[in-house]
Amino acid sequence: MSEIPELLERFRRGAELVAVSITGAAGQELDFVPEPGKWSIRTIVSHLSDAEIVGTMRLRRVIAEDDPKLEAFDQDAWSTKLNYASRKPSQALETFRRIRAENYELLKELPESAFERIGLHSERGPLTLKQLLQGYAEHAENHAAQLRARRAEYKTFKAGVK
Repeated sequence: MSEIPELLERFRRGAELVAVSITGAAGQELDFVPEPGKWSIRTIVSHLSDAEIVGTMRLRRVIAEDDPKLEAFDQDAWSTKLNYASRKPSQALETFRRIRAENYELLKELPESAFERIGLHSERGPLTLKQLLQGYAEHAENHAAQLRARRAEYKTFKAGVK
């Protein structure tokens, strides 16, 4: 039995996992970092939004082109130079949700054979569409867990400050 339907469902649910993870977060909590080098809620959600934009092109290129080159991007440079620190989490989340939904609609209609198509990632080498799908499903799941952890760290910090 194919894993594709399960991967598609995990991929689809990713945006909702992120949304639930940040429901109610506001004010200083959005920008809290437990230690230097860690990302805030605002930064994580902005990263997810931009990573989904990059994923949109990668997925489409693998579907439509033969052995396309898939360029890596410097997430830390994007965070700094695209000013994630001032982006609105609600807007970044909405962009992530909308683009994830569009990507899901595209992927769910593909024949099983399409998931074996390959793109050539500049750092990871050959990746099938199935591997990309799995990677993007895990990306949202992992960041949702990170967001929940960041919120717990903030609560611990606030409790210690009082």
